[in-house]
Amino acid sequence: MTETQSTLTPLERGEELSQRLNPDLRAALEPRYEALVPGFTDTLIEFAYGRLYARDGLDLKTRQIATVGALTALGGQTGPQLKINIEHALAAGASEKEITEVIFQMAVYGGMPAAINGLNAAMEVFAARAA
Repeated sequence: MTETQSTLTPLERGEELSQRLNPDLRAALEPRYEALVPGFTDTLIEFAYGRLYARDGLDLKTRQIATVGALTALGGQTGPQLKINIEHALAAGASEKEITEVIFQMAVYGGMPAAINGLNAAMEVFAARAA
């Protein structure tokens, strides 16, 4: 964490980091969840981005690759989150090769169907970025 980051609140750190990885995150979350769960967007941004992803000890690329692996191993129900985090991993500096390798590695832990679903999600993200 940089000196500037350490003077920021977790929500401010989260906003800064989420803007770097996914500039449209707040705009996507607020209309969908705020009426149902007021404060959801701030909570997610503060906790996930401001408290977890911004921690020292692992660089952001490694954290994102770990997240892609975990979401892949969890299986098909995490498809939308997996795609978002594949985007985040790319934004954090991971290569397509690194992402597909970590997804394939998850065949050992989540099963071949989970790896296939993960690879399909990655192919969709890569194709959309190439278009």
